[in-house]
Amino acid sequence: MNQGMNPYQAPTAQTLSQQADRDWKWLLFSFDGRARRGEYWLGTFYMILAMMVLGAFAAVTVYALGIGDSGNSAPSPLMLIVFGVLGVGVLVPMLWASLAVSIKRWHDRNKSGLWVLIGMIPYLGSLWVFIECGCLRGTQGNNDYGPDPLA
Repeated sequence: MNQGMNPYQAPTAQTLSQQADRDWKWLLFSFDGRARRGEYWLGTFYMILAMMVLGAFAAVTVYALGIGDSGNSAPSPLMLIVFGVLGVGVLVPMLWASLAVSIKRWHDRNKSGLWVLIGMIPYLGSLWVFIECGCLRGTQGNNDYGPDPLA
């Protein structure tokens, strides 16, 4: 039996120190807890911004190296390997962050993190995710995935 845990005690609101733990590292890399709509949109904005910056960097690099010019030959295999390793090194953390933000948002709606898979359904899945995660309010009060982030 759990010593020190009173099952009849009312839940307590988060203290300021607990709310301070909700920083960008928690938002982008942790799968625990619940994320409000604003946090969801902020995380989405961070990822879109990062992808735009990385895409611009890749485009400038490809242009500067002259890859794909009609007069030049194809890129060397070593260059393809370097771009592949860098791409995987960037895309894996981006995928992790995207899943972390989305799962926390589904948790706020009191749904399992497996609901992220609904986004894989063409057209309808994206619309469903937009409405559920981006527009609808989270569960008020405590739910199966933690205390209310607004408490």
